[in-house]
Formats: sequence, C-alpha cells, structure tokens
Amino acid sequence: MEMNSNNLINFISETAKIGKNVKIWHFSYIGNNSEIGDNVSIGSLVHIDYNVKIGDNTRIEGSVYIPPLTTIGKNVFIGPCAAFTNDPYPMSPKMTGVIVEDGAIVGGRAVVMGHPATVRYSREEYDQKKKNWNS
Repeated sequence: MEMNSNNLINFISETAKIGKNVKIWHFSYIGNNSEIGDNVSIGSLVHIDYNVKIGDNTRIEGSVYIPPLTTIGKNVFIGPCAAFTNDPYPMSPKMTGVIVEDGAIVGGRAVVMGHPATVRYSREEYDQKKKNWNS
C-alpha cells in the first residue's frame, strides 16, 4: 500500500483487507471488514464505511462516500463527490447494499440512479414506495 505524504492522517481499520499496489490519498477513512482489491486508487477525503468490497483496478476520486454493505466491481471509475446511499427510503431502519457492476463509470456528484442512470419516480411515488418499504 502506498501512502502519499510523510504526515498523512488516514484511518484504516485493523480488520480491513488492503490489496497490492493500493494508493490511498490524504484524510481517507476505511472501515471495519472492508476489502480493497489490487491496483485501487482512493482519493483524498474518501469515506469507505464498514463491510464494503471494492474490486481490482478501481479508481475512486476525492470526497466520495461509500456506505456500509456496498460492493463495487472491478475496473470501476467513481467521479469526485459521488455519494452512494444504502437506505432506499431515508430514514429507514433497514439498509440494503449498493452494487456497482464491473466496468461502471459513475460521474462526479451523480444524483440519479439505475443502469443507465435515470430519474425513477416522482416525489409522490417515492413517498408511497417508502411507506410500503417500511411497513
């Protein structure tokens, strides 16, 4: 693992598994039981929560948030400031893992969902889905 500063302040959990040739830039966090594949680049200010899996040859730009239970495939690019969520209907007591497939490209500050990314439903439809999800 390569760290890119002599006075670097990162938090990497003792239970995280870090692959070969991983580059972690300044002020990043990697949570418990996360697995980072080989040849992965993690930008500054990235927060990778617990139980996250990241495949080989993936590049994560700065200020990205990756929540618990997320799986990111191999050869993925995640642009700066992208934020994933694992709560389909916030604030819900249930969480579900996000899956990013091999070879996906997620643009910076991405705000829509799906493959290909589209706006899925109106606010009224969202509220009904949330009600159903929580019941």
